[in-house]
Amino acid sequence: MALNIISNFAANVAHRNLVRSDMQMTESLSKLSAGTRVVSAKDDAASLAIGSRLAAEVSAMQQAKVNAGQGASMLQVADGAMARVNDILLRMKTLAVQAGSGQLSATERSMLDTEYQQLLLEINRIALDTEFNGNQLVNGAIVVNRASATAFAVTQGVQDIVFRGAHTTTTTPTIAYNTAGSFTVTTADGAYTGALASGTNDGTNMTTGTAVTLSNAALSTKVDLVINTAFVVNQTRATGTLALSGSSTSAFTYKVGTGTSATADEITVTLNSISANALAIGSTGVTTKANADAASSAITIAIDTLNDARARAGASQNRLDFASANIATAMENTEAARSNLLDLDVAAEMTKMTSRQILVQAGVAMLAQANQTPQMLLKLFQ
Repeated sequence: MALNIISNFAANVAHRNLVRSDMQMTESLSKLSAGTRVVSAKDDAASLAIGSRLAAEVSAMQQAKVNAGQGASMLQVADGAMARVNDILLRMKTLAVQAGSGQLSATERSMLDTEYQQLLLEINRIALDTEFNGNQLVNGAIVVNRASATAFAVTQGVQDIVFRGAHTTTTTPTIAYNTAGSFTVTTADGAYTGALASGTNDGTNMTTGTAVTLSNAALSTKVDLVINTAFVVNQTRATGTLALSGSSTSAFTYKVGTGTSATADEITVTLNSISANALAIGSTGVTTKANADAASSAITIAIDTLNDARARAGASQNRLDFASANIATAMENTEAARSNLLDLDVAAEMTKMTSRQILVQAGVAMLAQANQTPQMLLKLFQ
C-alpha cells in the first residue's frame, strides 16, 4: 500500500475498532448497573418475553399467597366464635340436665330458664357480631326473593326491612314491593320510589346491610331501605308481608391462583350459621321437666351440628394453609426460572468489561499512533 497523507487507512481501522470496543464496554456497564443480562429486547427478545411473563406470575402469586393467608385468618375468626358458642352449649346442657331433675320446683326452673334464655340471646349475638372486614361469617345469608307473581306489603319492624334516611314520621310509613324489584315507600311527605340495582343487588341477592336508595322527584330528601342485622333467617311472616328468604350457610371464595379457573385458582369455603335457630334450639326452654328433657336432647344434637361446622371450617383452614405453602414453593421455582433467564452473572460480565476496558485503552493508543503516521511523512520533505 502506498504511503500518503490524504487517506489515513490505519486511523480509520483503529477508530472503527475503538467505537466497537466502546459500545461493548457501555453494554457491560448498563448490564452491571441494571443487574440483568437483558436490558432491551435486542439483547434477547425471547428471554425478555418469557421473563416478563414469569415476573408477572410471581407478582400475582405473591398476592394469591396473601389471599390464602387472609382466608385462613378469616376462618380462624369464625372458629373462635364457634368455640365460644360450644362453651355456651355446654353450660346450657348443664342447665337442662339440672332443670330435668325432680327436686326442683317451678320457681327454681324459672330461675334456670332465665339464664338459659340469656345464653340463647348470646349465641345469636355472637352469630350476628362475628365479622371479618364487614362480612358476617356465621350468621348465614339473607336475600330478597322476588319470584312470587304478586306484590307484597312490608311491615316495618325490628325483624324486617328498616328505614335509614330522612322522612316525616307523623304517620307510619308503608312499603310496597313488586316482582320487578321496585320499592315504593309512602310517608307523610309523599311517595319515594326506587329499584334494586342491576348486578349483585338485582333483587335476588340483597344482603344484610345493603341499602336501596329511594327518591321523590319533588323532594330533595331520600329514604334508604336496609335489611336489619337482627333479621331472622326464614322466619315465618304474616300473610301479605314480604318474605325475605335466607340460607343457613355463607360461602366465601378465595383467589389462590393467578388464573380464572374456578377449580384450579379458587377455593370456596362454606360456613354454617351458628345462630340458635340454625342449631335448632331457638324455641327451647327449661321451665318444665319435659321442656328441659327436650332441650337437653336438642342441645346434644346442636353440639354435634356445631362441631361438624367447626370441623368443616378447620378442614378448609388446613387446605388454605397447604395452598399457601404450595404457592410459596411455586413462587420460589418460578423466580428461579426467571432468574436463569434474566439475571446477570456479575462475575462473568465483570470479566468481559475488564477485557473491553483494555481494548478501549488500546484502541485509543493505536488511534493516536495512526494519527501520527502521516506526520512522519513530512520528514521526507526536509
